[in-house]
Amino acid sequence: MRHLTSGLNRKSPFQALHSKVLAVSGKDSDFHYPCACTPRLPPAPDLARWAYPRPLFACNTALLSGCNIAKFPGNIEAGELGLAAVPGRQDEFRTGLNEAVRWASDLGCDRIHIMAGRVPLGLERQNIEEEMEETFIENLQYAADILAQAGMVGLLEPINSLISEPRYFLNTPQHAASILQKVKRPNLKLQMDLYHWQIMGGNLTQNIKTYFPLIGHVQIAQVPHRNEPDSPGELNFMYLFDLLQELGYQGYVGCEYKPQGDTAKGLGWMKKYLKYCHVDNKTN
Repeated sequence: MRHLTSGLNRKSPFQALHSKVLAVSGKDSDFHYPCACTPRLPPAPDLARWAYPRPLFACNTALLSGCNIAKFPGNIEAGELGLAAVPGRQDEFRTGLNEAVRWASDLGCDRIHIMAGRVPLGLERQNIEEEMEETFIENLQYAADILAQAGMVGLLEPINSLISEPRYFLNTPQHAASILQKVKRPNLKLQMDLYHWQIMGGNLTQNIKTYFPLIGHVQIAQVPHRNEPDSPGELNFMYLFDLLQELGYQGYVGCEYKPQGDTAKGLGWMKKYLKYCHVDNKTN
């Protein structure tokens, strides 16, 4: 039995951002929150990076408010993708974390994506993996304390190393779960991007069930081209959405994909799912 209710409704302190989001997402898009914003970098207008609240697809529209996730990737121009697991960069990580917390707090964002970072150039993963894990755990323990004081949650996202980021340190749900178990902090969670999980081994039904207690956020995109969920590809999102609802997922679903054309026109997949849920609810 699927139960659809309205989402949260918070006021944004940044009307300019709110207007920009409305202009990109469209007033009839049914999306509530912008997702994956980065300090100093605005939300990318060419990506459907907007999060939808639990239940997975609520039927009424609420005001957009702030960012769902903030992340601090380090110096992008220098090829960095986070610093949390990079040895010798602890001070910079802490400075960036505190900046992100202040920024997220101002936006009403309660979760921060803590990016592990890449294996340093010139080094082989196997030669530095142990040191990077020790650094990661140390930084995560620090981050958990800072985030707890702010009432926030930290998210770890495995990013596939087969297509997207060959040198990214954290690349499988198994690795991320083992890190979380070692850190043992309740306000650190797993960010499940189904695109990355499918590429790094698949077996999504079992992996979702296994790691469900750790999941704090969900992101979606079709495999292999990272387009809309209903575009041609490997994943059956109708099934995956149902599975998440059956497991009792209470979090957000973020759309981190590249629209094949116009962003608003590409949201037809959501309307199909809403119609499907509406019919199914009547049946039940």
